[in-house]
Amino acid sequence: MPAPQAPVSVSGAVARRRSVRAFLDRPVSRATVEDILRRAARAPSGGNLQPWVVRVVDGAEIAALKALMRRQVAGMPDGEPPVPAFCPDALKPPYLARRRRNGEILYGALGIDRDDAEARRAWIAGNFQFFGAPVGVMLFAERQSTPYQWVDIGIYLQTVLLLLCEAGLDSCPQADWAMYEATVKQALGAPPDLTLVCGIAIGYADPDSPGNAVRTERDDPLAAYAIR
Repeated sequence: MPAPQAPVSVSGAVARRRSVRAFLDRPVSRATVEDILRRAARAPSGGNLQPWVVRVVDGAEIAALKALMRRQVAGMPDGEPPVPAFCPDALKPPYLARRRRNGEILYGALGIDRDDAEARRAWIAGNFQFFGAPVGVMLFAERQSTPYQWVDIGIYLQTVLLLLCEAGLDSCPQADWAMYEATVKQALGAPPDLTLVCGIAIGYADPDSPGNAVRTERDDPLAAYAIR
């Protein structure tokens, strides 16, 4: 049995949390994950709409989903049309610089050259295996949701991630799952009026993975207004 972790403060969870992209083959309690998803619903919500919809996948179901996604990604490596736009077509200089720097740090740690498109594609495909995590969560929104409900969903997501950190679990929010919304919804029996926001990989970080040693950089948000 692993030694119990010392309690983590909110500040500690914010500082410690990172996106993990390689997980150990170590079981995670579904009951713990479900408890966190329920407690995270105390997140602020405009009009108390609570617009988030979540679905946990583990065990035989996550194994079947991973197998399905191996076939789907091999046949449609660029996603199912229409593929969502994750960023504006023309990013302003500070945002473009941050995105490029993030790629340099991550792919540099992984030993993947910036011009090696095949290696990058293979790495990205790991998203659809939850990077080896034993538990996944799919986060949905009502298709009719406005940007204000999406704000609430983002707050809920961050609350989930911090509670996972408090529980000693690692995680990775994965927007790339939205590239295969139709497949995921069909596999999980999700209603047609839901939009897939992202997946969340949940488990224990593999300490030997070089990608898990990466800490992304952050600029001073108070200075952002001045540089626009």
